Amino acid sequence: MADKTIQVQIDEINRKLDSLLSFMQEEKMKRTSMEDLASDLSIIGKDMYDTAVAELENYSVELDLNVLKLFVIKLLKNIPTFTDMVSTIESLTDLARDAGPMVNEMIIDFTKQMNELDKKGYFDFFREIGPVFDNIIKGFSPEDLKELANNIVSILNIVKEMTQPEVLSTMQNAIKAFNSMETESVPSYSVWKLMREMNSPEIKKALGYGVTFMKNVSKDIEIEE
Repeated sequence: MADKTIQVQIDEINRKLDSLLSFMQEEKMKRTSMEDLASDLSIIGKDMYDTAVAELENYSVELDLNVLKLFVIKLLKNIPTFTDMVSTIESLTDLARDAGPMVNEMIIDFTKQMNELDKKGYFDFFREIGPVFDNIIKGFSPEDLKELANNIVSILNIVKEMTQPEVLSTMQNAIKAFNSMETESVPSYSVWKLMREMNSPEIKKALGYGVTFMKNVSKDIEIEE
């Protein structure tokens, strides 16, 4: 019985030794792989360094290791800044993604508005108004424009007065009366016929308008005697 117990213990020790040897073998293989990788990386790094040095020499660039070291240190110190920059870019990207549909809607609405203006003839109007300004420029000299600028207040006052309802009504009636006349068949009036027409209410009222108008105009005119 004791021999059997000893054998079991020996088998357990052998099993543990086998596991330990297997672990040591795996660690050795890993260490060998790491050494090979480090060797390869060293060769690659040396080649990259030699290539970089050759390229820098071709461009007449002198590499100061102290400056490079300071650059790397500053780069490492500013990692939080770069992180904030990346976060800002991500936020702007998200904003652009969220605002994309809204911008598209705005573009569609703007296009619709332009289409409505085109249908109403706004663009044709502005296209045809160009020759009007050309004719104005050709028809007026700089001196004319200067005189217009000097008298623009008076002109606007005249336009303001002309837009009064009673003035517009009188002008409209005068235009209607002129349009209703048959200019090709206007009758001739003799002196005696004119004298008879002078007694009609219409002529008397017209003469009243004319005389009153001339009196009012003469009030603002200085007549030299």
